[in-house]
Amino acid sequence: MQCQSCGLRPATVHVTRIVQGQVEQAHLCATCAQENGEIEIANPVALLQSLLANFAGQGPTLKTETEKRCPSCGFRFSEFRETGRLGCPSCYGNFRDELEPLLRRLHGTTEHRGKLPARRGGAFQRDRRLQALRRDLHEAVAREEYESAAALRDEIRQLEGERG
Repeated sequence: MQCQSCGLRPATVHVTRIVQGQVEQAHLCATCAQENGEIEIANPVALLQSLLANFAGQGPTLKTETEKRCPSCGFRFSEFRETGRLGCPSCYGNFRDELEPLLRRLHGTTEHRGKLPARRGGAFQRDRRLQALRRDLHEAVAREEYESAAALRDEIRQLEGERG
C-alpha cells in the first residue's frame, strides 16, 4: 500500500480517527506522517521509557534521600520510572506495593499466566492446585458441606502422594 499523501513511499503509519461517529483512516509513510504531525519520531528507547513511566502513573519526580530504596542494591523506584528496569531481583519484593498496581493495569493480574519451564512447570502447577484445593476445603468446612469437603480432602491426599 502506498502513502495516501505523497504516493511515493510505502505506507507504514496507519491512523484511525473517529470524528462525529464516522471512522476516518489514513495510510501514510513515516515522512508524511511526521510532516502532518501524526507522529513524532523519537529515540525508541526513550519512547519505551516514557511509556513505562506513563503506565506507572507517575511523571518525573525529584530524587530525595527520603525516597524508598532497595536495601540490596540502593535502587530507587523513581529510577525504574525513568529506565523501565529494576536494579536487582530483590527490587521486585522491595517495590511490591508500587509494582502491583502497575502490573494489574498492564496485564490485568499480578499472577504469572505464561509458559513455565519444563523442569519445574508440573510441580508448580500441582502446588498451585493444592493451594486452591486447601482453600476450597476450608470454605466447604465453614459452610458445613462435609461431603464435598471429604472429596476435596481425598483429592488433596492424592496430589500430596504424587508429590511425595
